[in-house]
Amino acid sequence: MTITFLGTGTSQGIPVIGSDHPVCLSEDPRDTRLRVSVLIEWDTYHYVIDCGPDFRAQMLHTLSRKRTPEGTLVPLSGILFTHEHADHVAGLDDIRPFVFKQGDVPIYAHKRVLTTLKERFDYVFATENRYPGAPSVSSFEVINNQSLSLGGIPVIPIEGYHGNLQVFGYRFDKIAYLTDIKTIAPEELKKLQGLDILVINALRYEEHQTHLNVDEALELIAKIQPKQTYFTHISHHMGFHAQVEAQLPDNVHLAYDGLILTTP
Repeated sequence: MTITFLGTGTSQGIPVIGSDHPVCLSEDPRDTRLRVSVLIEWDTYHYVIDCGPDFRAQMLHTLSRKRTPEGTLVPLSGILFTHEHADHVAGLDDIRPFVFKQGDVPIYAHKRVLTTLKERFDYVFATENRYPGAPSVSSFEVINNQSLSLGGIPVIPIEGYHGNLQVFGYRFDKIAYLTDIKTIAPEELKKLQGLDILVINALRYEEHQTHLNVDEALELIAKIQPKQTYFTHISHHMGFHAQVEAQLPDNVHLAYDGLILTTP
């Protein structure tokens, strides 16, 4: 199983437009971060978690470069949404090239998120008088404590809270992905035992109302005890990638756009 970090930044990305913060001016490519998303692949399956405003650029650098044995664009097996904020859903229209090649793209989300998507992208879900070039999806509700069967493996939803907003993370075998969480219940942490790779948000060192900071993320890591952890949803206020990476424990790292990890 392979996980590719498509984006590791916050809702504004890095560099922030118009900012003269030193990290926004950095020449280290690891300090340039698109909006947060990952691609998870195994066998012939390709699933994306979250589809933000940078989705098109992210696909141009990943899936669009892959081809089936027949030489056609590999299919997008589905999109799992964590929650409905714009930096996680705003790229839904850009699934069109996949739809034109393969038909409906499956999407998976909490019922509340599906309702929001139908309101924001009504033309995608329309059943009558559809615009000829509109993308189309097949919708599947994600329910806590009910695993999804995707590509022959169980995918386990992990419930957390982004301030007062419920969000889902997802566990794929030995990999778990949690973003935009601030709190998580003990019973949900039990679902995260035995991980090879944990991906979790860590916005910055300073406390934040709705996101984990570094200390809070490290406290959760100590409870979960994965083999390796990678921080994502990173603000420019975190600091330079190289400096922060050097200060973290040996088994904790800053993810960066384009990073690829594999498990046996």
